[in-house]
Amino acid sequence: MTVNVRQAFEFPGEYSYKAEIPVEELSDLKGVAFDEAIPLDIEVTNRVGAVTLSYTAAVSMRVSCARCLKELEIKNDYHFEHILVRELANHNDDYIVAAGDCVDMSEVALTDILLELPSRVLCSEDCRGLCPVCGADLNVCDCGCEK
Repeated sequence: MTVNVRQAFEFPGEYSYKAEIPVEELSDLKGVAFDEAIPLDIEVTNRVGAVTLSYTAAVSMRVSCARCLKELEIKNDYHFEHILVRELANHNDDYIVAAGDCVDMSEVALTDILLELPSRVLCSEDCRGLCPVCGADLNVCDCGCEK
């Protein structure tokens, strides 16, 4: 899903867009499951020639606890902000390049959202995980296996 930002580069002001990342684009992500599209509220602002992209993503996803594999649902609204440029002489992660005056919001938003997720998600801080011998959920019962 691309957003054309030519008007924002050429004329100062604020420009609002509504978009969404369809579920089909979210199905290839390993370890994270999305049941619904991710709506994006996008605002592109040109103030004195500096073009800023800011957006909010309302995310609802399912992940597994890293210790006991219990499925967890995470719902969160994330807010992100980037500076847009038409081109760069050198690669720089501080800017988003709007090639052809368009921004691929699916790529930008998915990168931002996945970077916000913790590397290990736990159902609780004191999660005991699974027994390495029999596989019982140690949060539910003590299996009695020798450790």
